[in-house]
Amino acid sequence: MAAAMGSRKKRVGLTQQEKAAIVFVAPLLFFLTVYWIAPALSSLYFSLTNYSVVLATKWVGVTNFSRLTGDVLFWRSLKNSAYFTLGNIPFSIGIGLLLAITVNSAIRMRHMFRVVFYLPMVTSSIALSMVWLWLLDPHFGLINALLRVIGIPAQQWLQSTSQAMPSIVLMSVWGGVGGTMIIYLAGLQGIPESLYEAARVDGAGRWQCFRFVTIPSLQPVTLYLLVTSIIGSFQIFGPIYAMTDGGPAFATTTIVHQIYINGFRYFNMGYAAAQSWVLFVILLGLSIVNLRLQVYGFVSD
Repeated sequence: MAAAMGSRKKRVGLTQQEKAAIVFVAPLLFFLTVYWIAPALSSLYFSLTNYSVVLATKWVGVTNFSRLTGDVLFWRSLKNSAYFTLGNIPFSIGIGLLLAITVNSAIRMRHMFRVVFYLPMVTSSIALSMVWLWLLDPHFGLINALLRVIGIPAQQWLQSTSQAMPSIVLMSVWGGVGGTMIIYLAGLQGIPESLYEAARVDGAGRWQCFRFVTIPSLQPVTLYLLVTSIIGSFQIFGPIYAMTDGGPAFATTTIVHQIYINGFRYFNMGYAAAQSWVLFVILLGLSIVNLRLQVYGFVSD
């Protein structure tokens, strides 16, 4: 008993290492609390109210969440978000890998190509959207002008309910493929050359080296890109807002666009907060899937 009390007394007070750890962690914890934890908890509270900025706030419980089940636009936005995600990710990952392999090979001016392909990533998404608005203009756009040259009639692109979302997918792939390329390039340069030499000794050609060495070695990178791309695709807003504002006929409205509309146009902050939490649950589920894949060994260290 006396020994236990003595041990407890010894634990009173912090060691120098613990004090140093608190000093390093405290600033990060402060900003994390102010800019993430407190706003997140506040939005959870507002999702259970009828908060509208100007009127008195009343507690409504889960009314906002139950209202979502009958909101046609909410389900339409979820469908459009999934459509954009399924259209964007395969092309981004496939083209990004192809570009990474190209600029990782011994071609001339490969450093310049890396910069050129990455440039859209450091450009404002609104500025890129303005450029693509002109490119996709049905009357004066460059793409329709090129189509007319080869005998194909002009398309409506962003003004068509069937072509608007594919047009935004095209723009997003072009604007984001540079980031995918850079991550794949880092992964390619981390593959030991000895693996390729061993494969060549066993008679493997270029295709066999790519299939049995490159692809398996890039598996963790691919899974990382897949999960982060899904999360990023569900959060797309800038191009939607700048290029179509959800139109035509809600063909391109996404869940984040609906959150913006309800929160900052209609001032239904409580309802928008409820939509935000549904999006959070979706993204949390995708993150859990990522962890499960790692646990069951789909990704090797």
